[in-house]
Amino acid sequence: MGHLSSMFNGLARSLLIRKGKNYDSGDGREAAEEMAKEAKKNDLILRSSGFINLDGSKNSASGFSKRGEKGTNQDCFIIWEEFGCQEDMIFCGIFDGHGPWGHYVAKKVREWMPSSLLCNWQETLAQTSLDPDIDLDSDKKHQRFNIWKHSYIKACAAVDQELEQHRKIDSFHSGATALTIVRQGELLFVANVGDSRAVLATTSNDGNLVPVQLTVDFKPNLPQEAERIHQCRGRVSCLDDEPGVHRIWLPNEESPGLAMSRAFGDYCIKDFGLISVPEVTQRNITSEDQFVVLATDGVWDVISNQEAVQIVSSTPDRAKAAKRLVESAVHAWKRKRKGIAMDDISAICLFFHSYPTLSEQDHLVSTPK
Repeated sequence: MGHLSSMFNGLARSLLIRKGKNYDSGDGREAAEEMAKEAKKNDLILRSSGFINLDGSKNSASGFSKRGEKGTNQDCFIIWEEFGCQEDMIFCGIFDGHGPWGHYVAKKVREWMPSSLLCNWQETLAQTSLDPDIDLDSDKKHQRFNIWKHSYIKACAAVDQELEQHRKIDSFHSGATALTIVRQGELLFVANVGDSRAVLATTSNDGNLVPVQLTVDFKPNLPQEAERIHQCRGRVSCLDDEPGVHRIWLPNEESPGLAMSRAFGDYCIKDFGLISVPEVTQRNITSEDQFVVLATDGVWDVISNQEAVQIVSSTPDRAKAAKRLVESAVHAWKRKRKGIAMDDISAICLFFHSYPTLSEQDHLVSTPK
């Protein structure tokens, strides 16, 4: 991992020198932002509905977003192949804004999160490799997870602080959730702030594809979330016309009524139980694991985990998988939630294994059993 740190520093140095700027270790965030610009120029970043699949990469991913019936689409996403100039890494993130400025908040979090994470990952790598009390070879998997978890926690805190100080975006009564993953080799790191959800599709012993939910929907009525909110003097309750939809309220006001317990922004209630701390988990990707779906609550409000896995797996063209899932959710809203304004709906489908080319598929189909 020390090698990765030096490699990152070398790439950062070369990028900044190319821009005619001096490089020192304090320029990590600027270097990460330069990497993002370089990646975008080389078509390694996808931020609108589409598909990304590099030659020779194990990864392929599709993303799709559709505006709901409440006004501006406040969902957005990003897929960054060769994240941080590392060939074995990909970053995916899906963001769901709310409130009057929610779409601006979501886009800012999308812009800042990858660079902040890269910067903190590089710094944590460097600090870890210099710590004489840490044996990096004793348990590489455990150490790698600790590095990513620490990096994610620092990155989310930095993004939330930066957002609060932003002069042109009023995030006092607006915010955004963020669900992001990093695939590094055969390890998957998942960080969740809010109520979007990640679901893995894996093959069971009987050969069927089954869902494994990788994240918790951070709703205010979850016991550990409700306890924190109450300790901070916030309130959790449902509106009379929304039974079952628990929201956070200020101690003595019918505001803001957030339906999630973790989010960026929303500073009106940050002192009353809302936090932007991510839950970070990891999973070792095996040959049985096929793909992971990241989607905003607009999908999960009407589509079950099993249905999502079935929809994606039955889509012949991977490039259209996210679009088909979103369109299925749209139909489900019309069928299951008549009279309720449809939410914004967005999804990313990240496939773990390369699949045969069209000619190879034709060969497989035509080859006798």
